[in-house]
Amino acid sequence: MKFGANTFIYHSPFSTDEHLGLVKKYKEMGLDLFEVAVEDPDLIDLEVFKAALEEDQMGVIVCGAFGPDRNISSFDPEISKAARDYMIWMIDAAEFLGSPVVIGPMYSAVGKPRLETVEEREQEWALAVKELKALCQYARPKGVKLAFEMLNRFETDMVNIVEQGMKLIADVDEPNIGLHLDTFHMHLEEKDSAAAIRLGGDRVFHVHACENDRGVPGTGQVAWEPIFEALAEIGYDGNVVIESFTPEVKSIARAVCIWRKIAPSQDAIVQEGTAFLKSMAARVGQGN
Repeated sequence: MKFGANTFIYHSPFSTDEHLGLVKKYKEMGLDLFEVAVEDPDLIDLEVFKAALEEDQMGVIVCGAFGPDRNISSFDPEISKAARDYMIWMIDAAEFLGSPVVIGPMYSAVGKPRLETVEEREQEWALAVKELKALCQYARPKGVKLAFEMLNRFETDMVNIVEQGMKLIADVDEPNIGLHLDTFHMHLEEKDSAAAIRLGGDRVFHVHACENDRGVPGTGQVAWEPIFEALAEIGYDGNVVIESFTPEVKSIARAVCIWRKIAPSQDAIVQEGTAFLKSMAARVGQGN
């Protein structure tokens, strides 16, 4: 397994002009991967970013941010097009940077929990399937996979659990679409996170390791040992990345409702969390 951290822990939005030093910081913390949350592509100089990653020999994961103006299953064609154009940029960036996957809740917009009619829900699902299929076909010759993230019921009304995710995969019917698991959301929605991982099987393309309170992994209620045992059972030897949000990054704290201090520091989330996750992986024989 390789271990990394998302840029949301320290900055939002991430900019190569202002925050490029985070690459070296992650390297010095012993991470393998730099997961960049791309909120505004205009703030990312891909040439400069790639050079920094290569200098520090850091792997990279391209992570999407899907607000209301990037809803690919929207009935508004302008909004859907904006999401499509953004995803194409992300896929091209992943190819250029060497990210094997583009991740995030790309089927809809975050913060869209609403009660819809059966007909509206079916139409929305069909739009997501159509758009994701086309994006998979665009990404496949570039060697890029798409991994969509299931979110909790307070953040989306569309895909909350792995069972729903597997249906979306079946409907899209492309080999390079899979699951982006997040233990925070799974803790809220799945009856049994380990069983859900086993259901995902070889379609688990990416894992976010997040505590139930968004704090340091290993300090809360997430059932980490069964989770790592299940990952070992399905043969997952991919990337495990910490994504957390703290009051220090105020724009994200507001968006995800972080109102109190959840960890000793941002560094503690990364350093202590990574040490814990590596120890769990080693316990089940999945360490580096």
